[in-house]
Amino acid sequence: MTITPPALSVFEALESEVRSYCRGWPAVFDRAQGSHMYDEDGHTYLDFFAGAGSLNYGHNNPVLKRALIDYIERDGVTHGLDMSTTAKRAFLESFQNNILRPRDLPYKVMFPGPTGTNAVEAALKLARKVKGRESIVSFTNAFHGMSLGSLAVTGNAFKRAGAGIPLVHGTPMPFDNYFDGAVEDFLWFERLLEDQGSGLNKPAAVIVETVQGEGGINVARAEWLRALSELCERQDMLLIVDDIQMGCGRTGAFFSFEEAGITPDIVTVSKSISGYGMPLALTLFKPELDIWEPGEHNGTFRGNNPAFVTAAATLDTYWADGQMEKQTLARGEQVEQGLRAICDENSGISHRGRGLVWGMEFEDKPRASAVCKRAFELGLLVETSGPESEVVKLLPALTMTPEELDEGLRILARAVRETA
Repeated sequence: MTITPPALSVFEALESEVRSYCRGWPAVFDRAQGSHMYDEDGHTYLDFFAGAGSLNYGHNNPVLKRALIDYIERDGVTHGLDMSTTAKRAFLESFQNNILRPRDLPYKVMFPGPTGTNAVEAALKLARKVKGRESIVSFTNAFHGMSLGSLAVTGNAFKRAGAGIPLVHGTPMPFDNYFDGAVEDFLWFERLLEDQGSGLNKPAAVIVETVQGEGGINVARAEWLRALSELCERQDMLLIVDDIQMGCGRTGAFFSFEEAGITPDIVTVSKSISGYGMPLALTLFKPELDIWEPGEHNGTFRGNNPAFVTAAATLDTYWADGQMEKQTLARGEQVEQGLRAICDENSGISHRGRGLVWGMEFEDKPRASAVCKRAFELGLLVETSGPESEVVKLLPALTMTPEELDEGLRILARAVRETA
């Protein structure tokens, strides 16, 4: 496919230099349906990006679109702050019946604002309020958002530098396998906690991703997560699981921590919770932690009613019978087989992942970006991740067909061969 980059336009003339994805994908997109996007010149792209995990059910999913159109056409409430609405009630009932009760999860639901970083900020604030302590422990290569509190528990040096001020009250610890198995899990962390001379203030909480997406598709073992949960309980620290990108079925189960058999104290959810790509975020926490005063944490757009509508439709359609998890795990095996074949044919590449989140790491780090560039030219959207953009990251929609997955894997294999 021959793609002519857009001429100097209103994007370059008016939009900030901070824009990023458009630089790697120089096209003007016009339409999207299912797992395909279409630019204004008529080119078709298979989407292995899915809105950075915000489109787990594909673009313009017809079931969700119908529910949204019907709601808008009857003049359903669009903006309602945190007022009680029929749309919010329907979502809460669906979330309780399809997600919380079947998993015996006791969580209260908070709507902190429209984005993932809003959910993280609320989680950090609540943990500090409950425990009366300031320090939060995070992990190497973590990513939790771009606002100041979230950045303080994010590992990426480039993103942290954008804050412009010191990022305080956060302490990083080694993520699972950070030392390639040479150091016992949590040896350093627990020693610091127990040593009165360590200089580590007693943390209020620990925040962790079960799979680090932006950090390079680093997958925490179930036993590591269980040991972390036990450590938090022993040391009187709250456990926060950031499930913003890996939740909503991305790893198979609805919550990515289910496989480990743990129940975090606080969970952050966003991205695909609305199902349709509309902004919505949740901060979930055990009932005994609900010590907020009314209005103590608020936001103008914390109740996105059209997103409630599509979220309820998503849960009722895809999560009522347990089939989505089975399908995702089967599709994940298909992707793993394809990546294994690519790695077997090419030296200096390894792969890792869970469910439908996968990464290929390149020893020749700049090659990952070259692969993504060539994949775009061939009609496939993939991005890089990792601290040095050394990983090609795959986030296909959970609803992608086996045939579409095979097509994308063939394009990816070709892009790898042609950048060798």
